[in-house]
Amino acid sequence: MTLLQGRIICITGASRGIGRGCAVECAKNGAKGLILHYYGDEATQAEIDALAIEIKTSYGSEVVTVPGDIALYETSLKIVAEGVKAFDRIDALVSNAGICPFSEFLTMDIETWHRTRQVNLDGAFYITQARQMKEQTPQGGSIIGISSISALVGGGQQVHYTPTKAGILSLMQSTAVALGKYSIRANAILPGTIMTDINKEDLSDLEKKTGMEKRTCLGRLGQPDDIAGPVVFLVSDLAKYVTGASLLVDGGLFVNLQ
Repeated sequence: MTLLQGRIICITGASRGIGRGCAVECAKNGAKGLILHYYGDEATQAEIDALAIEIKTSYGSEVVTVPGDIALYETSLKIVAEGVKAFDRIDALVSNAGICPFSEFLTMDIETWHRTRQVNLDGAFYITQARQMKEQTPQGGSIIGISSISALVGGGQQVHYTPTKAGILSLMQSTAVALGKYSIRANAILPGTIMTDINKEDLSDLEKKTGMEKRTCLGRLGQPDDIAGPVVFLVSDLAKYVTGASLLVDGGLFVNLQ
């Protein structure tokens, strides 16, 4: 498939989970170059290096990897600079980096709130604000913010997390208005429960996992490639008149009231 033939795509939080799935799917669909951001220790660097080799070997896409804490403004500047240095442009951004440290509301330490907001919302704002796509007018580009079903529903141990995901949804809506004149589209994807490291510990409770599966219309939890497909669609010209939209990708969890 060549839906993304020749495109240059930047993905934050790309070493594993949804970010990794998006990177592989974009490469499968013909992306020319990938700018993959990651944060972590030597083990994470080993993961991103292995991913880069897999993509180059299997699909022929060129890969640039950029380390850094997305909560810091300078990291977004570095990601864009490295991407432009390697490829001269950035056609699409997938703002995916995020954390969800489950915590009781009344006993949560304030640092957990600050760190969750800084990574999830501040980081998304910084990388979205990067001005490269404006410089590419009239070519423009596509920005996708990975929000969450949690932007629409509450969670007792996610009082610090759900506001950040609602913020990303709102950020994409306002970005669509602000940047449409530069031919830049901005949309949000709202995943349901996806099997990634972010909720691995929470779903280690088999009874809870089974209960979550039964709550979906499709009877299963999501996998990273379930989100990667909609990302490819929103990056591609199939979605050339789609902006300011929110796409719920949850296996029917939200609508299933049983």
